[in-house]
Amino acid sequence: MMREPVQVSERRKSQMDLGETYFWTASIHKWNKLLWNDAYKDIIINSWDYLSGKGKIDVFGFVIMPTHLHCIWRMNEMNGREKPHASFMKFTAHAFERKLLAESPRLLKGYRIKACDRQYHFWQRDSLAVRLYNHRIARQKLNYIHQNPLGSYWQLVKHPCDYKYSSAPFYEYDQKNFSFLKDLWQVFPTDYGINSFNNR
Repeated sequence: MMREPVQVSERRKSQMDLGETYFWTASIHKWNKLLWNDAYKDIIINSWDYLSGKGKIDVFGFVIMPTHLHCIWRMNEMNGREKPHASFMKFTAHAFERKLLAESPRLLKGYRIKACDRQYHFWQRDSLAVRLYNHRIARQKLNYIHQNPLGSYWQLVKHPCDYKYSSAPFYEYDQKNFSFLKDLWQVFPTDYGINSFNNR
């Protein structure tokens, strides 16, 4: 299976510090197209909604693709004994397993691994976290996120705002389709102050 190249040059790492804002990429094991089905995308949305509602994270931008996701988010505080991104990956993996077990046991076998701590593996271990420092880099990463569905490998839509599982309409039209979304430009204003939606 062809892999969509990740358009970043930074060394892959998943470590994230509390209180900092990151561009983060997570991919499904073996680049399987598990997330092609919207029901699995909704599991991700529900996890973000829960963690955001508890004040554990802030999500500023995202896209959920068939094989991976990109988001811009911030870990605010620990979720019990673990960081929120660990809770996110654990919850979604368990939910994927339950859904596949109930609806597609044959497909579930494709995620089986030999490990002492788990039977199935849904997220690849090479997640990427890139800390954002300024408006320019934040805008670059947000644009990259929103352009993902238009990439030559996917060609899912003709305009970023036509893709349902994306924050593009929030920034283009001030259309808040996801309650957990927060404005990235409150964190990284331009030199001229906070951006308006019509001047982004």
